[in-house]
Amino acid sequence: MTTYLGSIDQGTTSTRFIIFDKTGTIIAESRLEHDQICEQPGWVEHDPAQIWHNTRTVIARALEKAGITGKDLCSIGITNQRETVLAWDKRTGKPLYNAIVWQCARSDDICRHLDTVYGKDCFRQKTGLPTATYFSGPKIKWLLDHVPAVKQAMENGHVLFGTMDTWVIWNLTGGPGKGYHVTDVTNASRTLLMNLESLDWDKDILDTLGISAHCLPRIVPSSDPEAFGKTDPAGPLKCAVTVGGDLGDQQAALFGHTCFAPGEAKNTYGTGCFLLFNTGSTITFSDHGLLTTLGYQIHGHKPVYVLEGSIAYAGALVQWIRDNLGLITTAPEIETLANTVKDNGDVYCVPAFSGLFAPYWRSDARGVIAGLTQFANKGHIARAVLEACAFQTKDIVEAISRDIGINLNLTSLKVDGGMVENNTLMQFQADILDTKVIRPKITETTALGAAYAAGLAVGFWPDDQSLKKNWQAHTTWEPDMETSLRNRLYDGWKKAVEKSFAWKRSQPE
Repeated sequence: MTTYLGSIDQGTTSTRFIIFDKTGTIIAESRLEHDQICEQPGWVEHDPAQIWHNTRTVIARALEKAGITGKDLCSIGITNQRETVLAWDKRTGKPLYNAIVWQCARSDDICRHLDTVYGKDCFRQKTGLPTATYFSGPKIKWLLDHVPAVKQAMENGHVLFGTMDTWVIWNLTGGPGKGYHVTDVTNASRTLLMNLESLDWDKDILDTLGISAHCLPRIVPSSDPEAFGKTDPAGPLKCAVTVGGDLGDQQAALFGHTCFAPGEAKNTYGTGCFLLFNTGSTITFSDHGLLTTLGYQIHGHKPVYVLEGSIAYAGALVQWIRDNLGLITTAPEIETLANTVKDNGDVYCVPAFSGLFAPYWRSDARGVIAGLTQFANKGHIARAVLEACAFQTKDIVEAISRDIGINLNLTSLKVDGGMVENNTLMQFQADILDTKVIRPKITETTALGAAYAAGLAVGFWPDDQSLKKNWQAHTTWEPDMETSLRNRLYDGWKKAVEKSFAWKRSQPE
């Protein structure tokens, strides 16, 4: 058997290819950023052709760094920014429009119309999701309504829709005439188009949105030896390698943390912030602003469901402080600046740049910095920025407690993502949750999860329990805050959140 696994991590800001060995150790990696296209306030796009070019490049570079070839890989896994969606011509492989990114709010009017005509959260009982701009389905409808080439191609049967995993897999496996047009259950569950019970596209919802099922990818398990095909020998791997795994980035992180048991949870601090709580094979609908979604599915096994809290801006908020305000020159400097003050000085930052996601789901919210006095300085703002991630995470844990009907006392929260290197943030997270926070030795958990899924598919590991042996803790933060202070800080946060509501009002018809 070949020795290594490859993992394509197609993220919001960059695309990476990472090569792992059987212990989960990184052998080599390569990364390239892509452009963030923001032509109007609240709009975010990516160039799919640029992303595919970067994918080819990072694969070649990582293989060269490792001193191996594609033949040394037993399987490839894919993980991707979820909800970002595009349309392309299946005859030529050319995109018909830029990819519309998960952060993009352009489908707000569509979501408002659906709520008005069909009732608030009209699809939640089938999909587990609210009708929010976050999800792919309304974005596809926007493309059909506003891009004539997309609508014409659908009518002619020439268009393919897909999230970024589908785009990458289709190209990896040969593109026009050969490529596999597939997606896994986790990515499909983020479209607002998939029925949670049948794990198939819901005909009634497709009819409501005017989307043809034949344009959508086939939905398959997250780990499967045949469903995703093999790489095209004419492509960047220069040989046929089984594509064995595919998960949306947050579910891949759950898989990488080996959170396989009900009640286990992980939080990823990346561009956004995403907490997933394993509910097992039970579909648990949320009445408190969380998403019911797929955690993963292994070929031949029942699907695993999760409750999820999704936060739009975490690391992206630090980038905003760096790029737009110029308070820091590099992202890690945010911790140094935050530590120039002993507390937040009663300053709170609510990063509702394009509305608030879980558990509020307020597309009318906009970002605020609240509690400013003459005493406040840039250190307090930096601390408020870090604390915003932790407060939003607490919002989600509180919502999970209400949904499952008990006071959720997590024994621990496993964490990953770029911001977990920030000790100040992680300690505050433990304090505000009153729960220990654990960072693993291998922090590239998202890419690792995709590699695990790919390896399971081809027998590289015998079962999911064998993967737990690879997971080891690196740092643990224990809570160390008085209850009265915790409550006072959280009350201040909730007051600041309320100030962000109803900032963007609907345009008069």
